[in-house]
Amino acid sequence: MTLIIAGTVRVPPENLERFKPHMLAMLAASRAEDGCLEYAYAQDVADPGLIRVFEAWRDQACLDAHFQTPHMAAWRSQWPQFGVGDRRLFAYETASQRAL
Repeated sequence: MTLIIAGTVRVPPENLERFKPHMLAMLAASRAEDGCLEYAYAQDVADPGLIRVFEAWRDQACLDAHFQTPHMAAWRSQWPQFGVGDRRLFAYETASQRAL
């Protein structure tokens, strides 16, 4: 089973450029974790400040370990100063995949 995390967070558009280095650091550290299959952020082209989140993890244990990492704590500590909010993330358990 693969665990997919998908959803959105909001960053005030005027803060995005200053927040990008923190996003890049989180991406790099998370992608290096055991069990991380994919980890990505994308800005919605139709809604400035809406960041789409997509993650794939080998299993729940790997995601649980991710939540305990120092880079996750550092990441979350940056949110208030950049106005990160409206976090809407959902977990999906997948049994299989196929190319379309």
